[in-house]
Amino acid sequence: MSSQALAGKIRITFLSHFLTELDQKLIKTFKDNKIERSHSIAPELVRAIRTSKIVFSENYTSSSWCLDELVEIVKCKEESGQLVIPIFYGLDPSHVRKQTGKFGEAFAKTCQIKTKGVQKQWQEALVLVANLLGYHSHNFNNEATMIEVIANDILGKLKLTPSKDFKDFAGIEYHIAEMSLLLQLESGEARMVGIWGPTGIGKTTIARALFSRLSRHFQGRIFIDRGFISKTMKNFSGANPDDYNMKLSLQGRFLSEILGTRHIQIYHLGAIEDRLKEQKVLIFIDDVDKWF
Repeated sequence: MSSQALAGKIRITFLSHFLTELDQKLIKTFKDNKIERSHSIAPELVRAIRTSKIVFSENYTSSSWCLDELVEIVKCKEESGQLVIPIFYGLDPSHVRKQTGKFGEAFAKTCQIKTKGVQKQWQEALVLVANLLGYHSHNFNNEATMIEVIANDILGKLKLTPSKDFKDFAGIEYHIAEMSLLLQLESGEARMVGIWGPTGIGKTTIARALFSRLSRHFQGRIFIDRGFISKTMKNFSGANPDDYNMKLSLQGRFLSEILGTRHIQIYHLGAIEDRLKEQKVLIFIDDVDKWF
């Protein structure tokens, strides 16, 4: 199979499934399939590479565009310490490192009309990426498992990114690490963890910082505080706590917030379970004990 055909196959099989998995985990990705390819790497692609937290390299040589993209990725790694994760799909990393086999043949054809300087840049980038610890499709029994493992690895690495909103609070990283450990985020089970202590010690600050850090890794998320409750129940002033319509309104607002959609009207109190039972959601409840 030619390198161009392999690249096309990767895009409609592995890459499409991989991007879908990242989207489901709420990991924002940049897709270059809408960029018109020419003789030089597009400025918007360069900008996307430089501003990304994690970059994946695709190891094929169907065009100089792909190799120029790889050179830019390597440059960002060397200059700013950007994290690069190579994925070798149906390809031996040693062939990439040494430019041998069918990979080497395709690379040689791509190099024919390029200067020695450009060829050297490409070769150095290929060697560096091939020497990085990445993922090799030959080490997995099936594509689905490979995609799940890589996606979970990305989640773990992104969780190490400090929250800028709370960077000035002393000891906040320690509390976030402790809470993350208790939550067992890789577990498929529901977890409930509480923060207990006297007034003024920073319970809400810890909760807000943790919510900010973790929310992107869930399909739905919500932070419920007194403001949320009072705004939702303003039309039910003086109502009995067991008022059915009030409960429907509260749960409808809850679903709207957690799913990030406009107001959802529900007609029975089991709607939350029906809508969320197949999703991974993050729910924080702060200082509203009298309502629950």
